[in-house]
Amino acid sequence: MRRSRRQERERDVRDGPQRNTRPKKKSADRPVVYGLLPVLELLRVGSRRIDKVIVAEGARESRISEILDLARQRDILVDRVGRENFSRFLPEDANHQGVLAFTSAAEYADADEILSGLGETALILILDGIEDPRNLGALLRTAECAGVDGVLIPERRAVGLTDTVVRSSAGATEYIKVAKVPNLNRLIDDLKEKDIWIAGAAGDATTDYAEWDWNRPTALVLGSEGSGLHRLVAEKCDVLVKIPMYGKIGSLNVSVAAGVILFEARRQRIAKRK
Repeated sequence: MRRSRRQERERDVRDGPQRNTRPKKKSADRPVVYGLLPVLELLRVGSRRIDKVIVAEGARESRISEILDLARQRDILVDRVGRENFSRFLPEDANHQGVLAFTSAAEYADADEILSGLGETALILILDGIEDPRNLGALLRTAECAGVDGVLIPERRAVGLTDTVVRSSAGATEYIKVAKVPNLNRLIDDLKEKDIWIAGAAGDATTDYAEWDWNRPTALVLGSEGSGLHRLVAEKCDVLVKIPMYGKIGSLNVSVAAGVILFEARRQRIAKRK
């Protein structure tokens, strides 16, 4: 028998509101960080607001104990949910390791803040149109490990600090300064006025990356995964360097190339101090 609206209202008053106990699936605008190391670094640094930490039932206590301790110290709510419900918050292929945190989005630094702090030991990274978020995350992790002063990316035709980038960086976005700039060519001109040398990486360059003197204040410019540096950006560089290839594949992943060059820069600088 079909109930009238009045009967429905009387039933609601009698029985009380019906609660939906199933967790809501993560909305597109609710940033989430997952995985042991990314969540741990998020809690350690404390640079972003954390709304809640969620732990999957059965997660190994020995691996998440520090996360739980830090969350308790910061008075952050920790929920435990079953594995099936936990997966509702994440993509199907997510390597979550049984822990995630709902948080505010990663924040950009101000470009002027990065540029004003550059000195004789400046080492910064400029990314010319990186579109793959996992590559950007890996680049930020590499740059942070190499101790760069900041990373500058274009406002257009490039990926920004998305959730995937934050996760792929393995916590690096909590430490490294990343700023967007409207025009890379103008940025390079500004850096030259500050006596910063501009070294671009290009497969057809004639200078070996290890032959360049990285002791001078330098900005390393890396191009997109497919087409490399834009023509005008390449023309504005003081030098173009290459990493010699000895196998059958003609190039490295851009984040690997960044690691090779940036750590060569660090090697030269340490050797000079000694």
